[in-house]
Amino acid sequence: MNTDNTFTFNFRPDGHFGALLDKMVAHHICATDPVKLSALFRERTKIGWQTEFWGKYMHAAVPFWRYTGSEALGERIAAGVRAIIALQEPDGYIGNYAPENRYTRDWDVWGTKYTLMGLMHYYDGVVGARGQGLGARDQGLGARPSADEALEAAKKLCDYLIAMRGPQGRLGPDLRLTGAYGGLPSLSVLEPVVWLYKRTNEKRYLDFADHIVRQMTEFPDGPQLVKLAGVPVADRRFEEINPFHSWNSEHALTKAYELMSCYQGIIDYAEVCKSLVACRMSQINRIDDLLNAAIMTARNIVETEINLAGGGSAGEHWFHGADQQWRHISWLQETCVVTTWMRLCEKLRAVTDDPFWSDQLEKTFYNAYLGALNQDSDTFSCYTPLMGSRAPGHHHLRLHTNCCNANGPRGWLCLLNRAFTAEGDAATLDFFMSGLAEAEIPALGETARFRIYSLYPREGSVTLTCAGDKPLDFTLRLRIPSFAAGATVEINGEKANVKAEAGSYCELRRTWQNGDMVVLTLPMPVKMHVLHDHVAFTRGPVCLARDSRFNDGALDEEVRDWAVTEKDLADFRLTRADDPAMFMSVTGFLPMGYHYEDKDQECHPRAVQFTDYASAGNAWRPDNRYRVWLPALIRGRTY
Repeated sequence: MNTDNTFTFNFRPDGHFGALLDKMVAHHICATDPVKLSALFRERTKIGWQTEFWGKYMHAAVPFWRYTGSEALGERIAAGVRAIIALQEPDGYIGNYAPENRYTRDWDVWGTKYTLMGLMHYYDGVVGARGQGLGARDQGLGARPSADEALEAAKKLCDYLIAMRGPQGRLGPDLRLTGAYGGLPSLSVLEPVVWLYKRTNEKRYLDFADHIVRQMTEFPDGPQLVKLAGVPVADRRFEEINPFHSWNSEHALTKAYELMSCYQGIIDYAEVCKSLVACRMSQINRIDDLLNAAIMTARNIVETEINLAGGGSAGEHWFHGADQQWRHISWLQETCVVTTWMRLCEKLRAVTDDPFWSDQLEKTFYNAYLGALNQDSDTFSCYTPLMGSRAPGHHHLRLHTNCCNANGPRGWLCLLNRAFTAEGDAATLDFFMSGLAEAEIPALGETARFRIYSLYPREGSVTLTCAGDKPLDFTLRLRIPSFAAGATVEINGEKANVKAEAGSYCELRRTWQNGDMVVLTLPMPVKMHVLHDHVAFTRGPVCLARDSRFNDGALDEEVRDWAVTEKDLADFRLTRADDPAMFMSVTGFLPMGYHYEDKDQECHPRAVQFTDYASAGNAWRPDNRYRVWLPALIRGRTY
């Protein structure tokens, strides 16, 4: 099971989304130079978060190097790692802070986190590539770094952090009092520290992880990530204010990206500890408390923050966004927040086997995530509103990039990692793109293979054709999305007598043979959502939006929501979009308009066109306006 930064290649999409992925890899991953990103580490007088960019790039670049088999990309990655290792100081430090500023009140530990991640991504990539026959030719700058060299560099860097901020650290053990936002960015280093332990089995890294978890949970002037798990994420505050917090105490613990990153590390830590202390009840209880805190927090995020497009945050903070989403809001759903939310959902699906988290990941992917990617697939926006227009992200710290553009490609991996998985004697399909799905069934030691054809989420039909080398007896599990009540399954043209309940897995047990065909039919209902005198529409997992390119009326025209019937919603139809940049076009007949003197005309519906949220405004021009939440006409007295 893939539960951290490795990549298993169990699913390769084709069709529309395969082409979109290929374009992003070519135009974004292959067009980024990690050597230039490593140059940010050379001048050790800077303060900022620049040093996160290199590790974020490696998180996506290394898996996509193995995914594509591109020697050119492999060479580029190796050169970037070579440059980073060359910049490591004798004491192990890699970063761009002056000695007197290291691991104090800014983003230096945060940068170390991503450098550790980047080095271990490379380690995993080289180890995994050995079986693929992949390499990276020398560019005349020295031999390609080996996996062991990258791991040794990560160890030295982590050892330096332990020496400075570990339990006996020379600068003090209070890691929670470093960095910004109540220590959340610094404490999120837990995730790669656990990775390092898993790759080395060296006890000092698990001890350091223990120390970080205590910093996260046991101090009243810290984030108390277990104690506050039942508090809405927008309402979390310090129990005690430390002088260090004076500048950001009010909203420090609502910083969305960093808070989720800490829980990501907590889940990794709990997974490792659970395998080590299976017979010690007190530790099992503590581990369960940690896991439950992560799950409670994530469910609270769904309930109070995630909007219809699957995104969240304003100004990068939680703000009770689910209830506020109808408003004009600046700096809405930062792409770093969106990508990190997808990573957390992927992780929770892996450890809980709950399809709820795949529902959430899918919703975010098809809407907020793809909506942040431009048509050329070479850049991600920083913020993506639910109404207005879209634009490229701003440049950070005098660089020709930003944190969101560095983070964006990681989102694709969340979907691909969970699309088709195998455990025990079962294989599970969570997502429904066209492509090739294949995974080894552990109980059999044999590979299950299916070719998938689907126009999902345009349409709800998914066809799986077994392409196995020989008959195999195993269970095929198909996720039935929570919106798809009434889903049906056919096997070789006959309706299967199985449960296909919305929000669960449908289990098909048989001896699968080459050519066996499964057809999953998912209803794609249109639903009207009403919030504070505004309405919005979804179709299956897709959030719908009006778009100025349709030229079908003012985007702020009122909807007479009280006159919308179930038949009106059932009559929404897929239509052809004149603009090829629109993935979907959906037309409904709705009672629109503010006021009519002629009562016979008052509720007469007319055609209103919508596109999928990811396509809305994707011309990235100020004149290409779009809108998700439409004003509802308040009904006065009738006579």
